[in-house]
Amino acid sequence: MNISIIDWVIIILFFVISMLIGVIASRTAGKNAKEFFLSGRNMPWWLLGVSMVATTFSADTPNLVTDIVRKNGVSGNWVWWAFLLTGMLTVFVYAKLWRRSEVTTDLEFYELRYGGKGAAFLRAFRALYLGVFFNVVIMATVSLAAIKIFGVMLGLSSWETLLIVSVVTVFYSSLGGLKGVLLTDFFQFFFAMAGAFGAAIYVVGLPEIGGLNNLLSHPNVAGKLNIIPDFSDWNLLIPLFIMPLAVQWWATWYPGAEPGGGGYIAQRMLSAKNEKNAIGATLLFNITHYAIRPWPWIIIALSSLIIFPQLSDMQEAFPNIEEGKLGDDLAYSAMLTFLPSGLAGVVLASLIAAVMSTLSTHLNWGSSYVVNDFYSRFVKPNASDKELVAVGRISTVGLMVLAALLATVLSNALEAFNILLQIGAGTGLIFILRWFWWRINAYTEISAMIVSFIVAIYFESIHNKLGFWPIPDDMAYLKLVFGVTLTTLTWVAVTLLTKPEEDRVLLAFYRKVRPASWGWKKLLSRYPDEKEETGQLPMEIGLMLIASVMVYAALFAVGFWIYGQVLAAVIATLLAVAGGILVFRGWKKMR
Repeated sequence: MNISIIDWVIIILFFVISMLIGVIASRTAGKNAKEFFLSGRNMPWWLLGVSMVATTFSADTPNLVTDIVRKNGVSGNWVWWAFLLTGMLTVFVYAKLWRRSEVTTDLEFYELRYGGKGAAFLRAFRALYLGVFFNVVIMATVSLAAIKIFGVMLGLSSWETLLIVSVVTVFYSSLGGLKGVLLTDFFQFFFAMAGAFGAAIYVVGLPEIGGLNNLLSHPNVAGKLNIIPDFSDWNLLIPLFIMPLAVQWWATWYPGAEPGGGGYIAQRMLSAKNEKNAIGATLLFNITHYAIRPWPWIIIALSSLIIFPQLSDMQEAFPNIEEGKLGDDLAYSAMLTFLPSGLAGVVLASLIAAVMSTLSTHLNWGSSYVVNDFYSRFVKPNASDKELVAVGRISTVGLMVLAALLATVLSNALEAFNILLQIGAGTGLIFILRWFWWRINAYTEISAMIVSFIVAIYFESIHNKLGFWPIPDDMAYLKLVFGVTLTTLTWVAVTLLTKPEEDRVLLAFYRKVRPASWGWKKLLSRYPDEKEETGQLPMEIGLMLIASVMVYAALFAVGFWIYGQVLAAVIATLLAVAGGILVFRGWKKMR
């Protein structure tokens, strides 16, 4: 691909602006650890919501969507569209609870909800397990996408790509803290969206594609257009639609789609001005993430089936790509090589934005665990704010180095996505119930964490090698079913066989967070003077369902308008608008 001077000017200006934001934000970020990691708990909903969207708009996301569409069609995206249910549950039930907790990180929650050595172990272990191991895996998949994109579009080697992206991202992340990340995300998000829509519009107009009508009627594409899988094909319906909607959304844990909220989503909610801003931020995130953003990627993925129908076609077009990096996800980058001068620079900068916004969030989030939940809690409790900020900046650099090293050995984003889902299988229900069922204790979470990890390793690396009832690739969803079942049975048994947390710990948590008291009645019956919070849980769950229908209707509406199915598009649009009115009225009534 030929990059013109105009393209390079656009890219360089993008880098300069991103670094300047980090420098400006650094004036306040270094004051103390809470300012560095939570921006003083004074952030508005619109800035936090856009930051959440920008973070999940990573460079590996269009690659992942392209991989899915080329293999399983548009309907294959239900493997992640189903997480909307988790997201809306967080919006209307958990956002305000997180904000009321006033913890610095979601891991600090453990010593608020549980007590004793079990709580301390959970906080310390997960600080390293999630903050380092899990976080590095996620960042490595993002870095892998950058390697593929810039390898195809700029001819850069893996190490050249990683060096450029890492240096700039670490620079503004370590200087500006969360405020620098939020402000940079805001700038980068609109740049990224402009690039995605601009690329999709141009690609459809290519002579090889011949316009939208030719694209949708092409034999390579026509069979891939269904938004909902064919109900007569159970081999696709079960793994692509039934499993995600029936099990995956509530039973698994995945960064950015944690049941009950968590990770960098919780970090954003905790930094909001108040509960209303926390709710508004997560609502904006879910609407944009699921209803608006996927379609430009889907259009480009469908177009790639015409120009690069087979992997061999991409291999022939790009002989310099390393063999281990060649996959269906590479098709997105391959299609971008057709872009003209000027637009190519915008799209390249937008993809850099996607990489950097995700990496910067994960770096700040991961280092917040290392600093707040490990170093200052267990290594040096009396550390000064200056020292904590320094440790945060050092850990930011260390996490980026580890992610870069891992990225060089990964080959496929979808493969990493599936492994992470399997590791979290069966733990999701705990994160949903622990706010509302007093009986859950620290050992509930410890047992679930251990069993889910062991089961994941067994099914991913050992089971089929034993030769005993091997699980074929087209029934790989059974791994998730077994993982969820075994993990859930284990943690329920452990919960009922171990002692509950001490009453003083449970009552302190209940008084601070004020969840609906339905699952706390047995505890509260021992304290007649304790006020029961009836809460608004039925209304909140109703709003969650209405909001989910609203966003799915909007998602379908965009698709139907693109497909030219006017009647279906009008119906879906009206349903989305009606849902939006009901959600807005319900949100105003929430306390």
